[in-house]
Amino acid sequence: MKQLSQREEQILLLLKRLDFLTRDQLNTYFNLGKVCNTNRVLRNISEYLMSIRLGYQSIYYLSKIGRDYVDCDKIRKKGNHVQHTIMRNQFWLFYKCPRDWQNEMKAVIDSKTTIVVDAMFTQNGFQHFLEVDNLQTMKENREKIKRYRVLMDTLVKQYGYYPTLVWITKTEHRKKQLEKASEGLKVKVYTFDDIK
Repeated sequence: MKQLSQREEQILLLLKRLDFLTRDQLNTYFNLGKVCNTNRVLRNISEYLMSIRLGYQSIYYLSKIGRDYVDCDKIRKKGNHVQHTIMRNQFWLFYKCPRDWQNEMKAVIDSKTTIVVDAMFTQNGFQHFLEVDNLQTMKENREKIKRYRVLMDTLVKQYGYYPTLVWITKTEHRKKQLEKASEGLKVKVYTFDDIK
């Protein structure tokens, strides 16, 4: 196994944390400059990476050698969840990479109600919950919003304020539907194009 530079190790560690990243996301985060330089950097560590194509983008994740190098137990596989993860990670970049960012967190409201949050983080000292609307139906989204209403009431008692519910979706039409369904909650809705 070759000796990796600090930047190369940091790329592997970021993939360990965030699962899947596009070439452009890696370029932005590590400030790699032109596309040809980003390609060169990724080519140099290609044995540590796997990649898939989604539209015009190359998406990277850790290979077995990469997982071994950064001591990562989680095996990533391509599937329908990849676009969901890319959208979530784009929001992480858009919000300036919050330090306390946690993916796929389970929030237990009471013995009957739980909710799995796509990501949880604080911004300016206030709690935020991120939901990615990628493949689910609006009916599923409305059910989740109902659970958020219960969660928010519990959290207001705990924190003394309403945490912000943030949605990312693909179209303006879905954005409007989510805003309407979330009325009464402290909510922000973005399309994926808004945060690129």
